[in-house]
Amino acid sequence: MRSLGGALTLITPAATSPPRPAPPPPLLSCLGRQGSSAASLPFSGIWRLNSKGSISIARCKTISAMANTEDSLGSLKKQLAKLFEASLRVTVPTETDVEPLVAACTGNFGDYQCNNAMSLWPRIKGKGTEFRGPPAVGQALMKNIPSSEMIESCSVAGPGFVNVKLSKSWIAKSIQKMLTYGIGEWAPKLSVERAVVDFSSPNIAKEMHVGHLRSTIIGDSLARMLEFSKVEVLRRNHVGDWGTQFGMLIEHLFEKVPNWEDASETAIGDLQAFYKESKQRFDEDGVFKERAQKAVVKLQGGDPKYRKAWTQICDISRREFDRVYQRLGVTIEEKGESFYNPFIPGVLEKLGNLGLVEESQGARVIFLEGVNIPLIVVKSDGGYNYASTDMTALWYRLNEEKAEWIIYVTDVGQSQHFEMVFKAAKRAGWLPADNNSYPRANHVGFGLVLGEDGKRFRTRSTEVVRLADLLDEAKTRSKAALIERGKDKEFTEDEIEKTAEAIGYGAVKYADLKNNRLTNYTFNFDQMLSDKGNTAVYLLYAHARICSIIRKSGKDIEEVKKTAELSLDHPDERVLGLHLLQFAENVEEACTNLLPNVLCEYLYNLSENFTKFYSNCPVIGKPEEASRLLLCEATAVVMRQCFSLLGIVPIYKI
Repeated sequence: MRSLGGALTLITPAATSPPRPAPPPPLLSCLGRQGSSAASLPFSGIWRLNSKGSISIARCKTISAMANTEDSLGSLKKQLAKLFEASLRVTVPTETDVEPLVAACTGNFGDYQCNNAMSLWPRIKGKGTEFRGPPAVGQALMKNIPSSEMIESCSVAGPGFVNVKLSKSWIAKSIQKMLTYGIGEWAPKLSVERAVVDFSSPNIAKEMHVGHLRSTIIGDSLARMLEFSKVEVLRRNHVGDWGTQFGMLIEHLFEKVPNWEDASETAIGDLQAFYKESKQRFDEDGVFKERAQKAVVKLQGGDPKYRKAWTQICDISRREFDRVYQRLGVTIEEKGESFYNPFIPGVLEKLGNLGLVEESQGARVIFLEGVNIPLIVVKSDGGYNYASTDMTALWYRLNEEKAEWIIYVTDVGQSQHFEMVFKAAKRAGWLPADNNSYPRANHVGFGLVLGEDGKRFRTRSTEVVRLADLLDEAKTRSKAALIERGKDKEFTEDEIEKTAEAIGYGAVKYADLKNNRLTNYTFNFDQMLSDKGNTAVYLLYAHARICSIIRKSGKDIEEVKKTAELSLDHPDERVLGLHLLQFAENVEEACTNLLPNVLCEYLYNLSENFTKFYSNCPVIGKPEEASRLLLCEATAVVMRQCFSLLGIVPIYKI
């Protein structure tokens, strides 16, 4: 690890597969003003003011009236941005560098809003413009929007905010397209093709503990979202498999297990205990310490015996790590510190030839503007360190693996270290000075997992909590809850076991991911396993209930998709339909800002919107049954994709 000091049937999560430059600054919230002179018109073309000030409709011949099929799927914000971009070119043709500022509305004035008028006004006033203030600019932007079936009406409010209400028939058609072509049609379209996500990164010979939980869960979720967005993701496990600690581990192995070459994993025993034993001897036994130090030299010098012992210790650790990853449904490829070690001299030579490396107090360092300490790349004793390895890994990922986006998922305590590594890479010309350009490197920091006492989550004996034990407890509690509900009488033992795993592991993941990763959070089994509130259990049960509604209808949902037409006549149907269409932009926001909690919030709100819809819009046996079954199915499809992106296995009945 990088360290600078319901009764349920389930399916396996969908297979898990860098984004656009940073989004524009936060947009103003939607505004409206009673009694204002805002125009509010049905949308059917391009509005223009004639000489008498009345409104006439004209068609813009240079802009296609309808988006093609590909453009009609995916992010609503992007689709609207294309329309407003065309409007901007007509409204202010001299301001060619203006990007449309489109945001979802939270008020009652529309579904989306374009907020360009206020920022445009200072740029165009005094240039002989025909406009007399931001409201007039907003009016013109509204009138110059190309015709589109996605828009029902527009209005201008306040200082030029253009509010847009989407057509409910268009929303319905878009949902039906998704049901026909698949949820993949709503995947974000990002501007990079290959990314590295560096996450988990435990230390060899140490068991994975609760400290690895956040990096593993957050990193896996980010990788899944990028893969869903058709980005090739290199999932990298930068394990701590090289360094001075291996001298003591190898010497302790030689003494404890004389026939170590043929010894099994059982003979070595608990690796965590093995590590502690060797560390205690290293600290207390001077003779052992000297042998351990010599062993490091032999290992790094390539001595076959020591390399073989090192390989055996690493292999035992890997098997333990893999068992945890399998339980979590995480796939990851190891490229640890030892992998990059042979490349370090060449990379340091390149940095030296660029004049970046300087001598300082016997060490070789890189001085960085704005940082009061240098980045040490070679220690005073001539040894390499984390900076040596991380600079080399970054070089390798950029030059050998051709990654356009490199994402490091570690705790916030390492923020300064990575900031310095990235600054050094910019000095070397490996990364652009502009943080919004590619190739790009980002550090995804996260806070601590706390216990009920507000301190680091530990056992009663003050030991760190083993990740395997934590997962065992989550599954045990989930299984007990299922049995208490009598589900052991309805399902086979295998079904109970798999369901308990889906709920228990999903609860642990969601409790972490729903928080802003930068904050600490308190680990509480009772809260995360509750079936009420914003928990994985509540969401999994909600999905299972939707599936139950479809089953109880007795209809073949695949046939319904082919024959029925979705309509959104009830207000709650429209609210749910619009929220479904906002899936793509929420995934894109979570990717772009590297914040999985954005997707969690979307998923929870989707469940709440469905609950309100189902409470007010009966499904089975009603005239609207077929249409509402389609809405149920669309909700279930989107929920399942959200679960997949979060690494959670859905359940299908309760």
